[in-house]
Amino acid sequence: MTVLQNDTFLRALLRQPVEYTPIWMMRQAGRYLPEYRATRAQAGGFLDLCKNTELATEVTIQPLERFDLDAAILFSDILTVPDAMGLGLYFETGEGPKFQNPIQNEQAVSQLRVPDMANLRYVFDAVASIRKALNGRVPLIGFSGSPFTLACYMVEGGGSKEFRTIKSMMYSRPDLLHKILDVNAQAVTAYLNEQIAHGAQAVQIFDTWGGVLSHTAFREFSLQYMKQIVSGLKRENEGRQVPVIVFTKGGGQWLEHLADCGADALGLDWTTDLAQARARVGNKVALQGNFDPFALFGSPENIRTEVSRILGEFGHGTGHVFNLGHGINQHTDPEHAKILVDAVHELSRQYHQ
Repeated sequence: MTVLQNDTFLRALLRQPVEYTPIWMMRQAGRYLPEYRATRAQAGGFLDLCKNTELATEVTIQPLERFDLDAAILFSDILTVPDAMGLGLYFETGEGPKFQNPIQNEQAVSQLRVPDMANLRYVFDAVASIRKALNGRVPLIGFSGSPFTLACYMVEGGGSKEFRTIKSMMYSRPDLLHKILDVNAQAVTAYLNEQIAHGAQAVQIFDTWGGVLSHTAFREFSLQYMKQIVSGLKRENEGRQVPVIVFTKGGGQWLEHLADCGADALGLDWTTDLAQARARVGNKVALQGNFDPFALFGSPENIRTEVSRILGEFGHGTGHVFNLGHGINQHTDPEHAKILVDAVHELSRQYHQ
């Protein structure tokens, strides 16, 4: 077992003392990096890149070569799980992910099963390969989509702006949606536990579309299934605690409910005031966020000002992991991402003395 040289990220998630506020960026290995675009072209396509252990390892490490990040995140996609269920994932240029076999009627729902984890072996091979390549440099984050977010793609057959198909099912046949969500929760639990077994040192559940639900529907169709996953996760490996992060985009109004889900940390988008969030959750969980990704299009001075403002909102003490409020935009200047990372490390030390 390689000694971890920088465990600041893990300690912050567990609200332990740190010397500075750690930072990683959602989608930090992505299209804004020219080296990523070159490797993706070499792979032949996005899914081919995900399924190539050597190249998935390479793109995971790429941002760490440019920026002084405090964590790496597995290069993969949230839709690997429904793909392994036989839904036929493919990517349409300019339109994003699509499924050949969406789950839209009772017969399709009745045939849905937790996938054989052997069908996801390429993901676990990538986790093990990345851990080896990192050689203790920083921790590795594993991840999955939340049951509701996965269901959105599975029922809609791809991305959606209004979620008409899944919401129609939710209000007309909630029993069918609950069956999908239960299968998804079982699958995600098994999937994340395999990632942990292969070397993931923290895991994040991306509830990207939980924020489109009503207050009551969120608790019934998203939160309860994330709770089910968190309660079933392996929380210790290699003699160390494995922190769990739950991130509901647009979920700032449900922080108190989310803080009770059993996770160690909550991700926040840029619409949530960090000071208020900290006051609302108290010492229950750490907080991760919440820089607006488009603030990276500002001047270097404005980026530093925004970093300073967010650090000041959280204030003194531990339990804050700096991150974007959503994935980094593909048109971002990498030099501006470097300014962000360096500013967080420099300006945060005063809050940890």
